[in-house]
Amino acid sequence: QVQLVESGGGLVQAGGSLRLSCAASGGGFSVYAMGWFRQAPGKEREFVAVISWSGGSTYYANSVKGRFTISRDNAKNTVYLQMSSLKPEDTAVYYCAARRVYCSGYGCSRDREYDYWGQGTQVSVSS
Repeated sequence: QVQLVESGGGLVQAGGSLRLSCAASGGGFSVYAMGWFRQAPGKEREFVAVISWSGGSTYYANSVKGRFTISRDNAKNTVYLQMSSLKPEDTAVYYCAARRVYCSGYGCSRDREYDYWGQGTQVSVSS
């Protein structure tokens, strides 16, 4: 069983930056990719970004492209989400997720195909 623990959320002014971290643990950690999703109050959970664990290929939602950067540290079993130029509409609970099955590009954006989830971390952006 893989456990995911997010950290780094908080309150920031519009235009500011935050970096989220997601530490993975558990015996036999073996995933294909790790992603970030978010859910704002009253809205459905939406895809943010994904990175393949071995090759480091990335894919982003259009709403965050050019502002957010996903990266990973294989040695630490940790994935990061660097968020810059934050907007009030980025306010949400951000979730880290891991999947065991291959995906590519848009095919990585379906949350039901992720096997493990963290508890979420709140990001609030004030105007």
